[in-house]
Order: sequence, then C-alpha cells, then structure tokens
Amino acid sequence: MIKKREFYINGAWVQPSVPKDHNVIDPSNEEACAVISLGTQADTDAAVAAAKAAFPAWAATSKEERIAALQRIYDAYKERAEDMAQAISLEMGAPIDMARQQQAGAGLGHMKAFLTVAKDFEFIEPLGDHAPNDRIIHDPIGVVGMITPWNWPMNQVTLKVAAAIVAGCTMVLKPSEESPLSAMIFAEIVDAADLPKGVFNMVNGDGAGVGSQLTAHPDVDMISFTGSSRAGKIITKTAADTLKRVSLELGGKGANLIFADADEKAVKRGVMHCMNNSGQSCNAPTRMLVQREVYDQAVETAAEVAQSIEVGSSHEEGRHIGPVVNEVQFNKIQDLIQQGIDEGARLVAGGVGRPDGLNRGFYVKPTVFADVNNDMTIAREEIFGPVLSIIPFETEEEGLTIANDTPYGLTNYVQTQDPARANRCARALRSGMVEMNGQSRGMGAPFGGMKQSGNGREGGKWGIEDFLEVKAVSGWTEGA
Repeated sequence: MIKKREFYINGAWVQPSVPKDHNVIDPSNEEACAVISLGTQADTDAAVAAAKAAFPAWAATSKEERIAALQRIYDAYKERAEDMAQAISLEMGAPIDMARQQQAGAGLGHMKAFLTVAKDFEFIEPLGDHAPNDRIIHDPIGVVGMITPWNWPMNQVTLKVAAAIVAGCTMVLKPSEESPLSAMIFAEIVDAADLPKGVFNMVNGDGAGVGSQLTAHPDVDMISFTGSSRAGKIITKTAADTLKRVSLELGGKGANLIFADADEKAVKRGVMHCMNNSGQSCNAPTRMLVQREVYDQAVETAAEVAQSIEVGSSHEEGRHIGPVVNEVQFNKIQDLIQQGIDEGARLVAGGVGRPDGLNRGFYVKPTVFADVNNDMTIAREEIFGPVLSIIPFETEEEGLTIANDTPYGLTNYVQTQDPARANRCARALRSGMVEMNGQSRGMGAPFGGMKQSGNGREGGKWGIEDFLEVKAVSGWTEGA
C-alpha cells in the first residue's frame, strides 16, 4: 500500500493539519492501492498564504527566468516519465502502454509547447502607431487556484501549471482525489526543479472541501477548473462573492459529422476516438452523425470496430482499453446504457454488464447505439464512458442543426472530401474546436469551448493570456 499523506506547501512536504485519510482505489481490481490525506481549511489557508507571499518576487522575475524554471521542470519530468505513467495507470485505469504514450506524454508535450511559445510572447507591446507612447502591459493575475480532474491528470495539470509559471503567477493545485498519485510525483518534480518557495503548492482534497475553500478564498485571484459542467456552475457562483476570474474547461457531447463522401476510414477512426481512454474524454466524438446514403454501412462498420476492441487490466501491456475510474462512474454508465435501450435506440454492440471474463473491476463493454435521435438521453447527456450514439441525417443543413442542438460546445468533427463543405461546417459549428478528416490540432492550438463546455482557453499563447491582466499605460518612455 502506497502511503502519501503529505502536502507540498512553501517548498516543503508537510503533514496535514488534521489526519483525514482517503483510500485511492485501483479500478482494475477495485482494491485500495494507496492512502492519501484530504486537506482542511487550515491546509488550504497555509498553501494560499505561501503563494500570496511568493507572488511579488515571482511576478517581478524576467521572462527568461520563468522559461528557465519551466525548462528545469520539463527536464525533471522526462526523468520521471515512467514513474508518472505507472502512477496514472494505477490510479485511474489507463492501460500502461496508453499511460506511457498519451497520458504521461501529454505533460511533456504541453510543457514543450509552452517553452516554444513563451520565447516569442511579448509582455509589453505598443498600442499602435497612432499612440507611440502607449503600451499594453500583460501582468500576472496573482494567486491561482487550480482544480484538475482524474481522466487526463497530467494533461490538465501541465496545461495550467506551465502557463501560470510563464505568466508569473503563483499557484495552489488541488488534483482530483481519484488520481492524486501522479500529481504528487509532479510536485516532487517541481521540488527537484528548485523553484522559489511558495510559487507552486499542492494540497490534496475533494471538491466540497479544498476545492470549495480555494474557490471562496479572498486571497485567491483566479480559479482554473477542469471538470463537469455541474461543478463548473457551482464554482462560478461561489467565486462571484469575491469577483475572482474563473476559467472553466467542462464537459462535451461532440458531434462527428460523417458525410457520404467521407474517406473509408472515417467511421473506424470515429469509433476508436470515442472509445479511447475508455470514453473518459470531454472532447470525445460521442455522437456520430451519418448521412443517410452511407448510414447502414456506417452502423455495420461501427459495430464491428466496437466488438473488436479488447477490454482489460490497466496493468497489462497492449492496445486494449481499461476500466472506468470508479464505481460511481461505472453505475452511471450502466444506467445510461439501459436508458438508451429503454428509450428505443437500437443496440448494435456492447450493452449493460461487464465484458465476458471480467467479473471484478470497473470494466464497461464498448457500446454502440444506432437509430438514435437527438432527443434521447444518450444523445443529450455526457456519458463519459465507451458509448457511441449514431444518428442519421439527410442534408448538410440538417446535420449542422443536429450537431449544434446541444448545451455543450467543446469539440466537433467533420469528415468530408469536399473542402468547401468542410470549411462551411467548421464556421457553422458552435464549438471551441473543430477537427476535420482525422487531422489533429497542431501544437500550441487553444483548447476550450463555449456554451456549457466552459470559457477560457488552455494551450499556446492563449493559455498564457488566461493568467494575465491587461494594463493600458500612457506616457511610456522607451528604454528608460
């Protein structure tokens, strides 16, 4: 049993003010694999105080100093990449190969992108030729409370921490209590990188405890949150009392528009993307909208692909998918699969219950529903499991209407060989991101959504800007 009860506050590992043990469950076997402590108000206050005290000096450092600090974190992270992958695989169930390549790899990728972008980022820039003595200064916002999820732990931690370091902010990280082990390794990495005391702090806790305390804290200037839309609404309301900035990366119900002229791999690509990480991705293409001419073939292909996906323990190497994170998520997914059946969707792959041969662990069958309409629960709610809904459409206009008929707006997908149609769809889709024909967004592209998928952007220069205040200055003397 791993025992990691300490918090990282003001450059040191400290004991919790009050013992409050919490077991971390291995979702592959439903057994406790680690024990951590959940923080209390005293722990939150200590971390915020350390960040507040460290802010003036850290904000006054040069861009070059902050880039150098992030480079040290990046180098230390590379040294611990295998430890990181093992922790993520254990705590949230990502198969070890996927944990190495995608989960732990995401942290390296984001830090590398920020190191590249930061070199050209201008913190002081002219307003324009019409006002030669005016400058726009980008100041760090202050102390940032960071609340991160369990599904892509290092993806989200590094998107927030690396950008805030470049911006000159200090921070308190509260990782998910479901996946705290990777965050504790990350805190060890930051400690090895020798940042000034108080710049980075980490307190474990749950949303109702440390999460709410950070959100309401008068000395926290900004909350950067990734999680459910329900929790995002609560955070926004709580933060309103202190008028702090709130940046939210929330849920999604991505539409994947497959037109009749899509390439032959479009359906398989869509199914595999939906099932990746056991469906536990906010940007998963969980609604496959298929033009009527190719609908029957697409349903047949999707069913075959889903049935070919193997499910197994996160500790085994291979290209299978692992369990979902915990019993609560497992039961929610099972209920929604049953609801899809009850509401009349046609089950063509998977279904309720665990896959054959897996009677312990939170394993879900890769599931595909056909003949779904956009009013069904499985088309409206974010299931956050390996469940795909296929919906037919006739015309481009109808497909776009269905795609946009959702409270979410994170990522949508377009599959067509008609460049003009692809561009029309990209403009018409109401989402923060659109990916076309299987082409991933480039390094440094902004990640974020609209509507109930949140606000703000992470990644690239937009991710840095999220942690900055804009100050307009007149009467500036260049070189003084």
